Amino acid sequence: MKFSEGRGELYSFYQLMNEYVIEIPIIQRDYAQGRLDKIELRNEFLQAIKSALFENKPINLDFIYGSTTNGILQPLDGQQRLTTLFLLHWYAAVKDKTLNEKNKEILSKFTYETRASSREFCQALIDQSIQNIDENTTISLLIKDSNWYFLSWNHDPTIDGMLRTIDHIHTLFNDLPDLWELLVSDENIISFYHIELKNFGLSDDLYIKMNARGKALTSFENFKASFEKQISDKKWDVNKDFEETFSCKVDTKWTDLFWKHRSHRNGIDEAMIRFFSSIAMISSAIEKTPNRTETIRSLQNDPRAIRPGHFSGLGYNYLHRALDVFTKLYENDHELKVDVPYGSYITNGDIFRTLVYNTVNASYTQKVIFFAQTEYILRNPEIDLVLFEDWMRVVRNIVNRGDIERSGSKASIVRSPESFDGAINLINELATGCSNIYEFLVTHTVTSQFAKSQIEEEQLKARLIGYGKHNKKAIVEAENIDFFSGRISLLFECIDFDGRDDSFNLDKFLDVANVFRVYIDNEITDKLRRALLTISTDSGDNNYYDYWWSWSYAVDANKRCLITKKSELEYYVYGNYKSRDEYKQYLIKLVQQLVDYNLDEIIDMFEPPVEMPNWKKRLIKEPNLLSTYCKSKYIAIPESEKCCYLLKGVRPRDIDSCFKVQ
Repeated sequence: MKFSEGRGELYSFYQLMNEYVIEIPIIQRDYAQGRLDKIELRNEFLQAIKSALFENKPINLDFIYGSTTNGILQPLDGQQRLTTLFLLHWYAAVKDKTLNEKNKEILSKFTYETRASSREFCQALIDQSIQNIDENTTISLLIKDSNWYFLSWNHDPTIDGMLRTIDHIHTLFNDLPDLWELLVSDENIISFYHIELKNFGLSDDLYIKMNARGKALTSFENFKASFEKQISDKKWDVNKDFEETFSCKVDTKWTDLFWKHRSHRNGIDEAMIRFFSSIAMISSAIEKTPNRTETIRSLQNDPRAIRPGHFSGLGYNYLHRALDVFTKLYENDHELKVDVPYGSYITNGDIFRTLVYNTVNASYTQKVIFFAQTEYILRNPEIDLVLFEDWMRVVRNIVNRGDIERSGSKASIVRSPESFDGAINLINELATGCSNIYEFLVTHTVTSQFAKSQIEEEQLKARLIGYGKHNKKAIVEAENIDFFSGRISLLFECIDFDGRDDSFNLDKFLDVANVFRVYIDNEITDKLRRALLTISTDSGDNNYYDYWWSWSYAVDANKRCLITKKSELEYYVYGNYKSRDEYKQYLIKLVQQLVDYNLDEIIDMFEPPVEMPNWKKRLIKEPNLLSTYCKSKYIAIPESEKCCYLLKGVRPRDIDSCFKVQ
């Protein structure tokens, strides 16, 4: 045994058993390395040991964490490796016929507290042993055929895994001479560091936290083992104190972080793998890796597809820093919830929990928001909640900018690997000024082309905000109107603001914002539809419903929509359809009138032009027509326009389902 400063004591398995009784604690999961579906992991581990022994090249199996009491070592982490090493030593003693009383006594110091059957099986292997094995022997069958083997042991998953591992060991090591001597020699060809937890001030309840991951070896545990090897091979942690290494932190402080924010639906391993895969996606975008589109798509579809190869040295460094900063943040009980309505993207304003513990994998948009938050806390050791809120508000405005369908549904602007890549690189560029984003937007040119029109709006608002707190308050309150959700270009159009600072009228801005808040931000009413019918464009048209067309076979006429709901009105204003700017003028003109008059007054004061069809005049002046006969809010207008039909349903079967107005 040797002592390494900061890394604990260096042992071979044989030395550890000489010094301690090794007892797998009851809270540990079953022996999973022997499971049928873990052949690749098991083979990689055993092959590494065989190569080290055969070539006489020492190999270190990393760290074994544990707690010792009265000479009994209970491993917190390392159960899988210790069990496999126990089976390898047992096999070597049997193969080389060195299972004498002394070695039996030493091997008997490895035991399971988890269940009696596992404990009894390990002891029976040592006490009863087996004889006459050769390269063609299937040792598991030989054991099962022994008179000391209980049939009930077939139901113990740990024993099942042990038997499978024994067969695997026999396949790989049966031709290696003097196996026992190689394993127990003073050269310590196979070794690991034993870390006593009390030396790091870790509490006993970390046992529970480390093992809140379920009984099966999880995707994260498989990834972690391979990732630790990559970190070691590439020497990414070589100059760090042990307490700062990935191997230490992933099983201590970082586990604590995810434990504190665990949910009943998802265990901490699922949470950690979501965090790691999100960072891998972000790093791939920032580093512009050649295959980033496929990497991003793959990890979005299945975070468990995470592989060590998804991380470069830069990516690993970012992951390490991100985990550290969130750990520190929550250790100090910092509250990062700000008054920014994220809509359905963020649960209860908690971005971290939304990312790692949502019922479903976080969306592209949620990961962009998470990246923005991470950038702020990484770049600003002292968090200013006002400036942080400014930053997150700008990010919210960008990600809320999405294509709106005619049905009113809004697809996120970040909905593909390509758009995720664009959004991440935009946020990465803006993050250099996240400590005062409004000042940055005024003084810097943004080169990213992603969400360009929204960035231009953010720059315009930043300039206005720079002129005074009253402007900021007005703009923030307007952005929070649900109809806008951060995008207020329409409001600027309503006050004829052309972008020149001297043309901005705060009073007009407040008045128009209030119109949207009162009349537009709730569900669309028949009164609003009737008022829209009074509005004419500059060319004299007053057919606001012409933005949408279909055909009604029930009455053989053009079918039009009077706008059924608020989200459809968003499409009317922002949707990607021909002549949108023309039809948007109807709403702008109505809003401008609503500054001085209410809907009733607009309808009552309306003087219809001579050429307006009578049916349209009636729809404006007779409120019961729409409320009683047009529940669907769809109408059909014949080519002659001498009448219209009010449709009770969206697709009436016959003319009897339609009310004729002329």
